[in-house]
Amino acid sequence: MTPTTEPPSTTRAAERPRPGLLTGLSHVALVVWALLVVLPLLWTLLASFKNNTEIFGDALQLPAELRWDNWTRAWGRANVGTYMLNTVVVVAAGTFGTMFFGSLAAYVLARYRFPGNRLIYYLFVSGMAFPVFLALVPLFFVVDQVGLLNTHTGLVLVYIAYSLPFTIFFLAAFFKTLPASVAEAAMIDGASHVRTFFQVMLPMARPGLISIAIFNVLGQWNQYLLPLVLLSGAKDKWVITQGIADISTIAGYEADWPGLFAALSMSIIPVLVVYVVFQRQIQSGLTSGALK
Repeated sequence: MTPTTEPPSTTRAAERPRPGLLTGLSHVALVVWALLVVLPLLWTLLASFKNNTEIFGDALQLPAELRWDNWTRAWGRANVGTYMLNTVVVVAAGTFGTMFFGSLAAYVLARYRFPGNRLIYYLFVSGMAFPVFLALVPLFFVVDQVGLLNTHTGLVLVYIAYSLPFTIFFLAAFFKTLPASVAEAAMIDGASHVRTFFQVMLPMARPGLISIAIFNVLGQWNQYLLPLVLLSGAKDKWVITQGIADISTIAGYEADWPGLFAALSMSIIPVLVVYVVFQRQIQSGLTSGALK
């Protein structure tokens, strides 16, 4: 008699582990967490098309019509357009500076050995242990003394300084995973240290660079305390978080809640689009750094 063999699909199904109670609970927790995140965003977007009566009525009620005048009023009369442009300029410059200086420092600290290497690295990393609000007062006076108070340049430099610790911490670990043989081959071929970094090692670290760049964009876009302190005297240079706070105060007096939710939606959509577009790059950068 010939032994009976089960089909491969049946064997795989039998070998596949059955989901346990812990897996089911984790799925339920993820669904609950997703609802807690998505529903407020969805309600904010719907409220931007409602009037005051609908906003304070049934929360699940859809707007009777798409009132685009709420968005127009927020963009023009509430100066959301100006605040958005200021934010794009500041975040773009801050992220570029952070990635440029952070990648250089992280590469040197990760790939070169010299006296004080670990000390410098730990000094950078220790910056993550201090909350922003602890340094607001001395930071205000330092920026004021160098003549950069109420300027985008001063805010960009502070953004770079506060973003460098985590950037260097993340990229240093990523650069350590890159093969040293590639850099050695480039040096043997006559490439300088600078050329090896920009033309060989930096492209190899692209997943990690994209991941940390998106984190910096999100963090600097949502920053409120630093602009509040450093740009308090120049309303025409405010960023979107300051603008939203100002619109919230005005909405309480003018009862223009639809305009407030329209402004909130305008501030949320750009970062949401950035995250959705680069979601795969973020995941690949985090996982590749862990797997290597």
